[in-house]
Amino acid sequence: MPVVSEDQNDTRRGAQGPRRSRWARAAFAALSGLIAGFCALAVAELVAAVVRPEAGPVAAVGGAVIDRTPPALKDFAIRHFGTNDKLVLQLGILALLAVFAMAVGVLALHRRLLGSAAVLVFGVVGAVSAVGRPEGRVPDALPSLVGAVVAAGALYLLAGWLAPVPRPSPAAGGRDAEPDHGAFDRRRFVVAASAVAAVSAGAGLLGRRLTSAVQAGAAASRRDLVLPVPEAAAPAVPAGADLRIRGLSPFVTPNKSFYRVDTALVVPHVDAGEWRLRMHGKGVERPLTLSLQDLLRRETVERDITLTCVSNEVGGPYVGNARWIGVRLADLLREAGVKPPSRGGPADQLVARSVDGMTIGTPVEDVMDGRDALLAFGMNGEPLPFAHGFPVRMVVPGLYGYVSACKWIKDIELTTFDDYDAYWVKRSWSAQAPVKTESRIDTPRPFASPKAGTVPVAGVAWAQHRGIQRVEVRVDGGPWHTARLAAEDSRDTWRQWVWEWPATSGSHTLEVRATDRTGATQSGRRVGTVPDGATGWHSVVVDVS
Repeated sequence: MPVVSEDQNDTRRGAQGPRRSRWARAAFAALSGLIAGFCALAVAELVAAVVRPEAGPVAAVGGAVIDRTPPALKDFAIRHFGTNDKLVLQLGILALLAVFAMAVGVLALHRRLLGSAAVLVFGVVGAVSAVGRPEGRVPDALPSLVGAVVAAGALYLLAGWLAPVPRPSPAAGGRDAEPDHGAFDRRRFVVAASAVAAVSAGAGLLGRRLTSAVQAGAAASRRDLVLPVPEAAAPAVPAGADLRIRGLSPFVTPNKSFYRVDTALVVPHVDAGEWRLRMHGKGVERPLTLSLQDLLRRETVERDITLTCVSNEVGGPYVGNARWIGVRLADLLREAGVKPPSRGGPADQLVARSVDGMTIGTPVEDVMDGRDALLAFGMNGEPLPFAHGFPVRMVVPGLYGYVSACKWIKDIELTTFDDYDAYWVKRSWSAQAPVKTESRIDTPRPFASPKAGTVPVAGVAWAQHRGIQRVEVRVDGGPWHTARLAAEDSRDTWRQWVWEWPATSGSHTLEVRATDRTGATQSGRRVGTVPDGATGWHSVVVDVS
């Protein structure tokens, strides 16, 4: 057995000590990068509270990602994450930022100036993303740039406290000092890091309070808004329109349950008193600028209308029915002197612009053909929720939301489909998209295990502005059976249905299809959502016990 001398043990311990110190120093360097990243976000949030919340770096970069996301990937995100797709995107951005920040922190350990300068890359990306968004403007670059500059200074400071400290040289009897590249003044680093983190947290908290103060004003304007009694009230929902079957979607979708699909990472909070709508463009003889009070003084209309998102897969959840209150959009267009193309008007497209930069193109002919196309400010008896477009949004029955349902609307321009492509049309979606006839099984749920006997198979069907004439269900590819329809409210709302199934034991596949009042039966051919909505029969597999 080899004999290890005391001097050799001392040498090994001496070698291991600096190695551990170097790893510790690298870990603290990564931590300094994280703190600098936190500082950048916090300061940016403070500046964004002054500029506007949507200009914050996470919102700006996230918005830029959404703008450049291929339709197939967008549908994948909505299909797998639902209305949490924005949260997933934000968490992904923060995770990438954390990795970038740690790498920059380690870089600053060896190249202090270069590492600090690399932080500015974060600022440039955020600034370019903010200014490059559809609603972007030059001041939107400030949050990202200011946050990055302050963070670069913070990282330079912290990297300085990670510099090697001299230690006595054993060869010189402890009299001379040489740099120990694994040793640093931990106490001073911790004090400096804690100070930077505390100041950053304070900046972020102040930014949130300033943003909350601005949003509080908008919230107060919504709270104080009293909806007028509609002069053209919606007919009472007929008895039997809601079958009240367990597991079946209610006829009226509560606001808190109503689907939300849009590109806004930060929900706009618009003060109702400051809101204005501008109407202009081709064929507009008398341009209009309207306040919310101007709309409230006009004839108000109340209607039950079902909305559907074009991203709704067969059997998907992105469809809902609500009672809307607003003014007829066609009345405003006529007041401005607009004529539909069928009467010689030069504009065939109405482009609605949102405060968040979204553009939505709607056929002028559809808006002015007599259907209840609304500028809505009320939803299910209360002012629009912020997430659904307060103070005013468009609602046009019979068209998918991406070509009709502009939220947080601020501008309407009359133009042509040849002259202008709206946001989603530039991303491979169709310029015009009437809602397709569809149906969905709500109960039994997929892979449910009902008992043998009579099992109610129930769901909803929709073909807005055409209405539902018939719904049929079949089992295991057999003959179609006609379901019982609930009472029809209007051709612009969905319709519940139920079929009493004499279920037998075993695994079974249930399918449903609907026929609209034009006599057209929904297609059984499975097609994805791009470019103008999905088709196919919804099916569920159950195991009857």
